[in-house]
Amino acid sequence: MSTPEPRRLRPLVLVRGFGGPDIGDEQASGYQGFNEGTVYPGRRGENYIYEGFVLRAMKSSLYRYRDATNVVGYYAEDVDAPPDPQNYAGDLIEGSVVLDPSVARRVVDEDVAGTLWVYRYYDLKPRAVSRYGEGLARLIDILTRMGKTAFDGVDIVAHSMGGLVVREALRFMHQEGRDPAALVHRIVTLGTPHRGIAFQALPRWLVDGVPGVRNAADELAAFDPEQTKFLDIREWFDPRRILTVVGTDFRSYGVKVASAGNRLATLFAEGTLSYNHSDGLVKQTSAQLPGAPRTFVHKCHGGSDSLVTSREAYEIAMRFFHGTHRVRLWLDTAEVLRGKDLFSHSEFYLGVSIKPRYVDFELFHQSAEAENCYGPFREPDLTDDQAALETVLSKALAVEKGPATVWAGPDRLVWEGWVDTRAKPDSDQRDMVFRLDVYVAERDSYGIGFSDNVVFRKQYYVQALPGELLIHTGEKYLGPHGESGPGQAQAAAADARETEVWAAQETGRGWTFETKGTGFEAVWRVAIEPAD
Repeated sequence: MSTPEPRRLRPLVLVRGFGGPDIGDEQASGYQGFNEGTVYPGRRGENYIYEGFVLRAMKSSLYRYRDATNVVGYYAEDVDAPPDPQNYAGDLIEGSVVLDPSVARRVVDEDVAGTLWVYRYYDLKPRAVSRYGEGLARLIDILTRMGKTAFDGVDIVAHSMGGLVVREALRFMHQEGRDPAALVHRIVTLGTPHRGIAFQALPRWLVDGVPGVRNAADELAAFDPEQTKFLDIREWFDPRRILTVVGTDFRSYGVKVASAGNRLATLFAEGTLSYNHSDGLVKQTSAQLPGAPRTFVHKCHGGSDSLVTSREAYEIAMRFFHGTHRVRLWLDTAEVLRGKDLFSHSEFYLGVSIKPRYVDFELFHQSAEAENCYGPFREPDLTDDQAALETVLSKALAVEKGPATVWAGPDRLVWEGWVDTRAKPDSDQRDMVFRLDVYVAERDSYGIGFSDNVVFRKQYYVQALPGELLIHTGEKYLGPHGESGPGQAQAAAADARETEVWAAQETGRGWTFETKGTGFEAVWRVAIEPAD
């Protein structure tokens, strides 16, 4: 692995989600929910309290931002320019989204690099997603023009409907003759209903029965699962620069009517109430975009320890924006060695989870509880034709056609993610380590046999060193600063009862390694390359 160069932080814009029919509380919230975090009792250090996105970004020793939220104001009606423009252009300081010259001089001082901005679209009128998108495009224009230091576009984190606002901003910039790809660097969406919300397809009287819902009619229309606007994004912006973070913990979502609605939508689409496949509000397939990378986190849509208030969202976003390396994991070959009795109708599921070294959070999560494992497969080598499932992701469908999760990309791509070898800056580590949890299960869809058999479950530690990739079954030979190196596999062989270590093979297409155990064998392939 090459030594990464220091990176200059770009401006970061945070965009909130849907506020409901009554937005009084949202307008009174200074940081639009991005200052709310979660406490994890029983943990210690940085894993004990997550302060919220804004405060963590300002405290981070690696990605430290400056809060510039008060520099720009948002108003329902146009405001005039102040008496002292302080050399700022008149069109920047008058209108409904405007820069305040005195605060800008004090806080930004013409350098917007590493600044953090909370976009307050609920201060604008009328209540329409297109209006919010226009306002966001205006904010980005202000950021681009107010600083003297050049940067390659802003970064954006958008929760829920905020991602639809970002889409409208990209559309507006394109229509105005400005190149969105030059103004926006990367985007992370947290549980955004790109393909709509499934239970919007329920009978109209069920939705209209919610008090005050007509106040948000335009916003709710943006959740229509029949719309195909998400396909337009690729005309203005490379989907590879959008990371979709998909929540899976529907059980923890506090709005029970939404969870019930998703189950009803699943009944209409799949013919069963057995699955939810959502974060409590947004279906897993709806939160994804064709051609865009995705990751799963076991969090619910909103509230405490959710997509927007958990540490996972912050850490994943920071690595996507500033990470040193892109990592991909493929399943080259596989064989399920047990299960599939003569009388049942067996289906197999494969799930993995990825956890980086030194931290207590996952970059990627799959499990039976999350209802997002790859499958179902009926062939023991997991090579079932997935063409029909791929069609689900390539067409304008907002709901799944079965309890299935398709591969992350061609050649059975299991996971694509971004890591940062500088994540522990007080260490002189020269390696990269992440834990790979593998889970294989069997389900009898006829109901004759057991419905929850665990075929295989094991943890591996993947350690990348300069010119070598080592696989461990335990942490014993993972020194605190990456002391492991060539010859380690032979040293571990004498103590194989406690841990095993073996070297992956370099193939020109990545590093391949085998995993074997009772019930399941597989060959995996890992590619590690410098991030863009």
